[in-house]
Amino acid sequence: MKIIYHGHSCVQIETNGKSLIIDPFISGNPAAVTKVEDIKTDAVLLTHAHTDHILDAAPIAISNNVPVVATVELASYIGWKGAQTIGMNIGGTVDLGFAKATMIHAFHTSGITLDDEQQIIYGGMPAGFIIEAEGRTVLHAGDTGLFSDLKMFGELYEIDLAILPIGGHFTMGPEHALIAAKWLGAKQVLPIHFNTFPPIRQDAGAFVQKLEDAGIRGAALEYGEALEL
Repeated sequence: MKIIYHGHSCVQIETNGKSLIIDPFISGNPAAVTKVEDIKTDAVLLTHAHTDHILDAAPIAISNNVPVVATVELASYIGWKGAQTIGMNIGGTVDLGFAKATMIHAFHTSGITLDDEQQIIYGGMPAGFIIEAEGRTVLHAGDTGLFSDLKMFGELYEIDLAILPIGGHFTMGPEHALIAAKWLGAKQVLPIHFNTFPPIRQDAGAFVQKLEDAGIRGAALEYGEALEL
C-alpha cells in the first residue's frame, strides 16, 4: 500500500492495483506539484464541504469516470456538477471492491460558501474515513478538533497510519494532534492541513520529533512524496 501526499489534506492511497483520493484540493493550491488532469484514480472521497477539500472532486471524478463518496448532502451537490456519487453517512461503510471505507465523525463545520449569492449551503456533517485494504488500516481524520471518541476508534481498530491535521486555527494543532495519535494507538502518523495558508503555519518536523519521542513513527512528507505501508 502506498500513500501519496498531494498537499493540504489531499492524500491518494494506492492499493490492490487501484487507488482512491481523499479531499482533492490541487488547482487552488499554489504549492501543488501535481496537476488535476494527471490524477488517475478509482474513487474520490470527501470528508466535508469546504472548498479546500472539494475543489477538484468533480473534475477528477468526471475525467476518471469514477464515483465521489461523501455525505448524502454533499454527494447531491457534487452530483449536480455531473459527477457520479455514492451518498453515505457517519457509521456507514462503502465497499469499493479494492478497499472498504467507513465514515467516522469529526468535529468541525461543513458548508459551501457561494460568495456571489452571499449564501452558505449546508454540506452535511463533517467526517473522516477509516480505509481498510491489504490487511492495513488507515484513518484520515478530516478536519477536526481533539475529541475523546478518538480513544474509541483506537480501541475498535488497529491503526497502521493516522492522517491528522496539525495546522491549528481551523483544526487541532500539533499539541492536540499528538494526544490524538496516542489515543488512536497509531503505529505511524502523517501530518496534514498545515502551511497552506498563513493562519495554519506549523513546523511539521518538530511535530514528527515529538511523535518519535512518544514512541510513534512520524512522516512529514513534501508535496508529491509517498510512504509505503
